[in-house]
Amino acid sequence: MKLYFAPNSRAVRVAWLLEELGLEYEIEKYELGDASMRAPDYRAIHPMGRVPVLEDGDIRIFESGAIVQYLLAVYGHGQLQPGTMTAAYADFLQWLHYCEGMIMPPINTIVVETVLLPPERRTEVNVKRATNLLNQMLTAVDHRLADRDYLAGEFTAADIMTGHAVIVSEGLGADFSDKPNLPPYIERLKERPALQKALAL
Repeated sequence: MKLYFAPNSRAVRVAWLLEELGLEYEIEKYELGDASMRAPDYRAIHPMGRVPVLEDGDIRIFESGAIVQYLLAVYGHGQLQPGTMTAAYADFLQWLHYCEGMIMPPINTIVVETVLLPPERRTEVNVKRATNLLNQMLTAVDHRLADRDYLAGEFTAADIMTGHAVIVSEGLGADFSDKPNLPPYIERLKERPALQKALAL
């Protein structure tokens, strides 16, 4: 397997899962904004010129959540997800997809407006709106963790997906002052050797 990867990107989630499952893989490493990712050769691999992309034999897949579900289905052997006939499976699916549906859209806006755009093109109104929305989305995660260590019972791939988004939120300076369950959750995740390996790539 080959993972097209850049630090500080959604590709970290995939590397984290690969490490958790103990799978062997090679890395094709880029930096975010690398001009080579906009070249025709790379766009033939990912049409938007982004990461992650996973190649597994003749299979190529480039959406992080889809990659996670593919790896669990093909190589997970029941690991890191509840059984499909259990009540916890619905919770697992909800929190597996919560990050992309709810947390990452405002994060994307914040990153564009505060990092990617030149100062003269930034819009403070957009940043404030996205920050408020991110706060709401993170509050739901905090409430979910009020009486549990992980989102769907035991540690699962839902924590890889949404947990990674929470970690990214912290890195962007999200306000956790009214979310007492998020800092210890992040610490639990960062203690996992598989995440430490993925972050060190």
